[in-house]
Amino acid sequence: MSVAIITGSCGLVGSEAARFYHHKGLDVVGIDNDMRAYFFGKEASTGWQREALQKELPRYTHVQADIRDEAAVHSLLQKYGRDIALIVHTAAQPSHDWAAKEPLTDFGVNGTGTLVMLEGLRRYAADAPFIFTSTNKVYGDTPNRLPLVERQTRWEVASEHPYYVGIDEEMSLDHSTHSVFGASKVAADVLVQEYGRYFGLKTGTFRGGCLTGPNHSGTMLHGFLAYLAKCAVTGREYTVFGYKAKQVRDNIHSADLIAAFDAFFESPRAGEVYNMGGGRDSNISMLEAITTCERVTGQPMKWSYKDEARIGDHMWYITDFAKFQMHYPQWKITYDCDRILTEIIGENRDRWLTA
Repeated sequence: MSVAIITGSCGLVGSEAARFYHHKGLDVVGIDNDMRAYFFGKEASTGWQREALQKELPRYTHVQADIRDEAAVHSLLQKYGRDIALIVHTAAQPSHDWAAKEPLTDFGVNGTGTLVMLEGLRRYAADAPFIFTSTNKVYGDTPNRLPLVERQTRWEVASEHPYYVGIDEEMSLDHSTHSVFGASKVAADVLVQEYGRYFGLKTGTFRGGCLTGPNHSGTMLHGFLAYLAKCAVTGREYTVFGYKAKQVRDNIHSADLIAAFDAFFESPRAGEVYNMGGGRDSNISMLEAITTCERVTGQPMKWSYKDEARIGDHMWYITDFAKFQMHYPQWKITYDCDRILTEIIGENRDRWLTA
């Protein structure tokens, strides 16, 4: 028996990973206690996704455990031991706005929870690759120091600038404002690297841009494209914070992200770090995303603007994933933002309107 352990298995990336590795022939053990509902309220609950996984995947086992609970997590990892072929760690407190309300909870989940998983890996499944979903927020607001140019619908980097193609892994993590969330993810990010470099474990850290797709339980504080699409469909007002609504994000579909995870799984490295996002293939500004939603839904959006930007937020972020493609040249982006938004709306419209 080969087992994939997936934390946050009912979230966007976790559920995509659960389906992928189940279809690949692995038994899947998902760890998820629906803290997303605690963070963001009932509408953000991933309970619907848990029910779908349990219905669709006969070899899926759900474990209602908290990753901060060392005894529960280590007991589980010890139980499966050498059968563990892979650990995908996606569970997190994902919002930098929410983190400021409960910093201890945020660090407990993101920092301590990751350490619990890593120590369980070292003790009970040291041969298994460990994949961690980090974030581009580890770079803090350093990207805002780039020489940005204002265009009609977006902020942009001049085409002759070295970072025009995107931000690579050499950008400093230091001397910037991260948000409490960004700081807790830096701690986790460095721990994952250290367990690879110090203990020789096969750990891969993926610093994601905006991760998205139709399985996202988007909410106001997290999941910008999914929540924007939900507002577009339901008529709810969407609020844009700062930067003249021209802030740019690259967006990677969860299927493309899991394809990258699988490339690492098949040929893992120790303590490696990759920036991972949509890059120049899949990026969009807030104004452009609103226009796209209006075109896909065929109706105008209700949205408002507040001039004050969120602390530590990026004006422009596009990923340079050249390092990953150098290591895994078979991988490529298959979804752009237009296709992503069309799919999110198409697959969720009925559920949103009847909720």
